[in-house]
Amino acid sequence: MDYLGCGGYYKRSSKDSGCFIVQKFSDFTEKILPFLGKYPILGVKALDFEDFRQAADIIKAKGHITPEGLEKLLIIKAGMNKGRRV
Repeated sequence: MDYLGCGGYYKRSSKDSGCFIVQKFSDFTEKILPFLGKYPILGVKALDFEDFRQAADIIKAKGHITPEGLEKLLIIKAGMNKGRRV
């Protein structure tokens, strides 16, 4: 949080390790994406990150408001994580 200047650390219970959450889209596009571009994710998760970056670009350009843009987002989402064919 201090290094990136955004987000917060939240714990759901005493057993949970917690999670880092960024709520502002501008913080995500201006701070998190550049950080992860500089220090890339390795392995198969790098493919998911690239999909996520594409989705963020569509949203940033307001493409998600159009039916075509929304369809692109749904296609990207369907191919991420367990939906990815390697």
